[in-house]
Amino acid sequence: MDKKVCVVGLGYIGLPTAALLANRGYEVHGVDVVQRTVDIINRGEIHIVEPELDTFVHAAVNSGKLKADLKPTQADIFIIAVPTPFHDGYVPNIDYVVSATEAIAPYVQEGNIVILESTSPVGTTDKVAEVLASHGIDTSKVHIAHCPERVLPGHIMRELVENDRIVGGITPEATEATVVFYQTFVEGEVLSTDAKTAEMAKLTENSFRDTNIAFANELSILCDKFGIDVWELIRLANRHPRVNILQPSAGVGGHCIAVDPWFIVHAGGEDAKMIRTAREVNTYKTEWAIEKIKNAALTFENKHGRKAKVACMGLAFKPDIDDLRESPALYITRRLIADGFDVLAVEPNIESFKEFEIVGYQEALEKADIITFLVAHKEFKNLEIETDLDFCGV
Repeated sequence: MDKKVCVVGLGYIGLPTAALLANRGYEVHGVDVVQRTVDIINRGEIHIVEPELDTFVHAAVNSGKLKADLKPTQADIFIIAVPTPFHDGYVPNIDYVVSATEAIAPYVQEGNIVILESTSPVGTTDKVAEVLASHGIDTSKVHIAHCPERVLPGHIMRELVENDRIVGGITPEATEATVVFYQTFVEGEVLSTDAKTAEMAKLTENSFRDTNIAFANELSILCDKFGIDVWELIRLANRHPRVNILQPSAGVGGHCIAVDPWFIVHAGGEDAKMIRTAREVNTYKTEWAIEKIKNAALTFENKHGRKAKVACMGLAFKPDIDDLRESPALYITRRLIADGFDVLAVEPNIESFKEFEIVGYQEALEKADIITFLVAHKEFKNLEIETDLDFCGV
């Protein structure tokens, strides 16, 4: 490839994308605002846990095809892959997208492709065009499009290639040019639409997941009330040929499912009734789990005359990754510590954490009086556990 790609944001999506493109022959200039991240990548190493990513980054850097920096540079294709969190009150925050667009503006030229991959509220791609135009760029001569990432942490390198992608440009020409780019490295189908539909498609996918998880989580709360084993109930119900209930959890985490539905609710207002309710159910499930653990710990203290050591097994938002973004497990652990409970925090995918000590899972099992499995990490499966310990099902 003789084209140069500038990827802004070298996190869980930007770095895998940059490494993949570099290994496909593109010259890739990666940009991040954190010097430590830039230094780690330029050594051919990674700052996040993701299977196969270390191999891709090492090969890309050694080949000279991937370089990281604090500032953008001129390129043929610009990819924005920065966070899109929300303010208090679940108001979408696209400040990082605006800042990234302003950073690349001095380098964008006629004929370039500018792609927003960050999951964003409807209308954000148009905002990218507005920011570029405010810097004197004739956006009619630049191909601006949205192509939301839709990968599963733990399988990112494979899914970047295999999954279908949705591309929506602010003009038909932008859509076409961007589709051609993705077709150079995506084996799945690259689907064409407009920018707003592409933005809404990603929000819809995650809201659908959130709604289905909320159903499972509400079932688990009801089954606890009724004295029913929710796992057996779901196993039996799923034997129906048209029923596929998901597994309940301590809540919903990650930057996507726990965040994106609020983008729809914020814009849709009272018309987003079901989506809002699902978010509220999943948020409540985390609070419900905290109360279950606290009650178990207080019952132990009343029975034994001492505070219980509570093992919180897992801090990440899902199994076998180190991603803590919007993690209900981390939130639960923080709350228990803040409320004075004696907590043994376990996260096998993280070596250390600045807020509190992380202990190994074997040590936690030896010392704990109460064990609560918050994340189904592979290390926790098939463990031999003393039967006189208390378990707290959440």
